[in-house]
Amino acid sequence: MNRGVAWLVVGAVAASLAPLPVQLTYAILGIGVVGMVHGAGDLAVVENARRPLFLMIYCLVALATLLWWTIDSAVALPAFLLASAFHFGMEDAPDGMIAERVARGVALVAGPASLHVAGYGDLLAIAGGPSSLLPVLAPVLAVAGGLACGVLTALAVRRRDARLGIGMAALLCLPPLVGFTLGFLILHALPQTIERRDRLGCSTTASYLASVAPVLGGALVVTGSIVALLLHVEPSGVRGLFAAIASLAIPHLLVTPWFEARSAGERPARAADLKC
Repeated sequence: MNRGVAWLVVGAVAASLAPLPVQLTYAILGIGVVGMVHGAGDLAVVENARRPLFLMIYCLVALATLLWWTIDSAVALPAFLLASAFHFGMEDAPDGMIAERVARGVALVAGPASLHVAGYGDLLAIAGGPSSLLPVLAPVLAVAGGLACGVLTALAVRRRDARLGIGMAALLCLPPLVGFTLGFLILHALPQTIERRDRLGCSTTASYLASVAPVLGGALVVTGSIVALLLHVEPSGVRGLFAAIASLAIPHLLVTPWFEARSAGERPARAADLKC
């Protein structure tokens, strides 16, 4: 386990012992800052000629997601969870068998519910608002998440995969908001950042960060603005955080892969294009 992951674990344990506002701060810093770094490279993997169209569609999907969340968050939330599970499964085990892909996607989304079903249900209620689905959704996710985490824990032991084992421990043992944040970071966001950095030819993570800094800065401004705007609706900031994450994540899940698929076989993005 490298030093960065160790500090994330220490921070997660400390946050889990603190009140909800501290846990929310950890989630904002983890998901809303560190977790956005890999997505900030989305523009870089698109050919220059396609970038204006990409940006237009990306922004339209983000706005549509935010509008949907504002109008009917009780429906938008389950849809977002399903899309996220599919995305995690496809990206975190690209060469894995279908069972591992399903388990990885379900574990990240539903694992925090398995031993904290009440707290997980409370988070869903805050993020999505009152819904007749919640009394059924949280227990179902708890069972699915527990099974998926069990499968992946056994896989981590068999493969001697410390990162996967720590991720499962975080999802199962820590409070839902903190557990998901840590699991998301060490199982998805950090590995995907390294993959994106290497794909774009950046020699170091620092050079990758410098190359995507304008996009990352814009994403942080958008996230902060959405959270601030929704504070008058739900003062804890949880709904604003979920809305901001969804509005940036959905185009990352849908628009970027669509453009990448259509760029297959063409000249890939080069580090020189990014000034790495």
